[in-house]
Amino acid sequence: MKITFIQSIASTTDELQVVLGERLRKLRLRRDLDQLQTAAKAGISEKALRNLEAGRGSNVGTLLRVLKALDALDNLDALAPAPSVSPMALLKQARVPQRVGRPRKKASDAGSRG
Repeated sequence: MKITFIQSIASTTDELQVVLGERLRKLRLRRDLDQLQTAAKAGISEKALRNLEAGRGSNVGTLLRVLKALDALDNLDALAPAPSVSPMALLKQARVPQRVGRPRKKASDAGSRG
């Protein structure tokens, strides 16, 4: 298993929240925004933003609002990439019939009609 940089500096969820908060703070500062401006743009309270940046109990909704306010939603593709289908997996799947066929009548049944 490959150890990433994040895993090397943070092992618990609390530590990960702190690292994420620090990164969001740096991103906000690179965008030359203060907390009040960012919170207003995200539609959250300044305290909620401070808590997020400090790694103190935030929620996914707050995170998404802040990422949107910082024009950083494209980073979610790295966090949760869209699943792709392997061509080999498709070949291994059972084929789904395109239509349902009716049982054929026996030749003797067809001749007795009349």
